[in-house]
Amino acid sequence: MTRSGLSLADWLARLEQLHPSAIELGLDRVRRVKDALGLVPAFPLIVVGGTNGKGSTCAYLEAILAAAGFKTGLYTSPHLLRYNERVRIAGTEAGDAELVAAFEKIDAARGDTSLTYFEFGTLGAMLQFIDAGVDVAILEVGLGGRLDAVNVFDAEVAIVTSVDLDHMEYLGDTREKIGFEKAGIYRAGRPAICADPAPPASLIDHARKIGADLQCVNRDFSARREGDQWIYRGPHTSGPGLPLPAMAGAFQLRNAAAALAGLEALGDRLSVSEEAIRQGLATARAPGRFQRIARAPDVILDVAHNPEAARALAATLHEQPVAGRTLAVVGMLADKDAAGVFAALHGEIDAWWTCTPESPRAQDAAALAAILRGHANGAPISVRPDVNAALAEARGEAHEGDRILVFGSFYTVAAVLDHAATQQ
Repeated sequence: MTRSGLSLADWLARLEQLHPSAIELGLDRVRRVKDALGLVPAFPLIVVGGTNGKGSTCAYLEAILAAAGFKTGLYTSPHLLRYNERVRIAGTEAGDAELVAAFEKIDAARGDTSLTYFEFGTLGAMLQFIDAGVDVAILEVGLGGRLDAVNVFDAEVAIVTSVDLDHMEYLGDTREKIGFEKAGIYRAGRPAICADPAPPASLIDHARKIGADLQCVNRDFSARREGDQWIYRGPHTSGPGLPLPAMAGAFQLRNAAAALAGLEALGDRLSVSEEAIRQGLATARAPGRFQRIARAPDVILDVAHNPEAARALAATLHEQPVAGRTLAVVGMLADKDAAGVFAALHGEIDAWWTCTPESPRAQDAAALAAILRGHANGAPISVRPDVNAALAEARGEAHEGDRILVFGSFYTVAAVLDHAATQQ
């Protein structure tokens, strides 16, 4: 029995109620509790931010470092099926007891300081990494960067994967404003990796202003595909003839190159061999990133939920054509740019099913269909109440040479994975 007598489910329900708002950006509160806990990691931290590509980049870093023999800590969000997915030590999800013990310590140390769900989770992950004695920790930014709880810790290397429009109610309505927020994870005198091929001036200016060692894709490091292999070139090393990443999509080369640039910058503390890089590229997985869960017809899951991610998804669909049709099941949150997402996929989808994800923030399936009608290119649209009902109908209409894409939100993908797990 835990000290509090509460299960992990009890704690998670409690954390959702402790703070008056689900999201409150700012570091003062979380820094006070961090200091009260004495959280000073002795191991290097790699912090990964960006609009899209964070999860994939973290997966490459974890897999390569593990293949090189390092004990890794990985903190990501959101989760798909279990909160435990957010905290991994040496490739294994944290157990309920370890998570609860961390939450209890934080609760005891915080006094009258109120923390959000994500802030509790961030401090809890670091507690576990320190207790486990990891060699390196990889921290994924939750929202933005500058004022995100992860930024209370100083990155040895910080990576911004991309900058585009999302979470505009918190980060601003232009790439310049958002770029400044993302660049907040950079530190003076330390490697600052940017994998966006056209970074906003605000990101570059901030990195220069604080004296960060800014390294940009296509200038300081690059990725170039050659047949069924690719070449990484960095400031000091190159990796000719590397295997293509296991995760699909041309944009994955950029994510993988960002990971390699970050590791190259840490070479004096965390040396990785070419063999470890090869093994990591071949084994890295991030659930819900063009994830195939069935064949004949293929069923592919993707968490793409903003225009930039949708453009990458459209490119992957285009470069991997099928003999038949592409059918799409989509469920999105109401605060997302659905019109921008649908415009990006114009011409790639032959039939649509809209659905309502299980979230208080969900866009109603009928309202989503109304937005879609202006971008469907004449493809038929069906409206169904939930994700799995829509998927079942799409499967019933699909032929062997077709494929079904389920996308639009972590909630949408999670519902399919959860349903699939109950059928096994």
